[in-house]
Amino acid sequence: MTPTARSLGDHLREWRQRRRMSQLDLALEADISQRHLSFIESGRSTPSREMLLHLAERLGVPLRDRNPLLLAAGFAPVFAERKLDDPALLPARRAIDRVLKGHEPYPAIAIDRHWTLIAANAALAPLLEAVADPTLLEPPVNVLRLSLHPQGLASYIVNLSEWRAHLLDRLRQQISVSGDPVSEKLLKELLSYPAPKDATEPHTDLAGVAVPLQLSTKAGLLSFISTTTVFGTPVDITLSELAIETLFPADEETAAILRGNLAN
Repeated sequence: MTPTARSLGDHLREWRQRRRMSQLDLALEADISQRHLSFIESGRSTPSREMLLHLAERLGVPLRDRNPLLLAAGFAPVFAERKLDDPALLPARRAIDRVLKGHEPYPAIAIDRHWTLIAANAALAPLLEAVADPTLLEPPVNVLRLSLHPQGLASYIVNLSEWRAHLLDRLRQQISVSGDPVSEKLLKELLSYPAPKDATEPHTDLAGVAVPLQLSTKAGLLSFISTTTVFGTPVDITLSELAIETLFPADEETAAILRGNLAN
């Protein structure tokens, strides 16, 4: 039996509830009447494409999920999804490569919405030499799995309890925004890994400001802070889901070690 197609009202109501917004909340945010919104959700009124995209924007609906809204209302999809090697995305790919290369001698990676590694600079490779299970490095490489798996980097992360909680919180936040089932499955997998035993983790001057990543390496203790960069005005699904994660030295000792690695 073919499943019944979901109505536009069902889609909108789900996203509104996911955002914990009442009809009045969304109506005020979108600068329309609650009555108009109620009519749209009940199917008594069909919004224009512009109104529907406006509501999606106010709800923070990811580009990937705006096309189903448009289809449910009888409109053609407007957001394309291209592979990163598509000629149309060449300027974006060049920008990513420049950012990654320009960040050396410090590590930087590009990931997609599922934390799959898309690209990395040369500074990442030395940090992965200690990975015990080579299958974790076989494409497609999942960065969260690689970080928290017992045979990955987990045993070398000095502040594992703190870093693990940080990564899991980020993933949970992404799931709350997108409702993505693949991310939900990944979260369950990560939670199944052995939790770190209670331990006194090293003090850091970043406490209360940022969560550091502290790695024990052959060169010494490396301490990083991370930043995330996304494209500001994407209209392509692939581009909207890309993020560049950059690691900066959290102390001068780390910076000196990494500068020395580059010189070698």
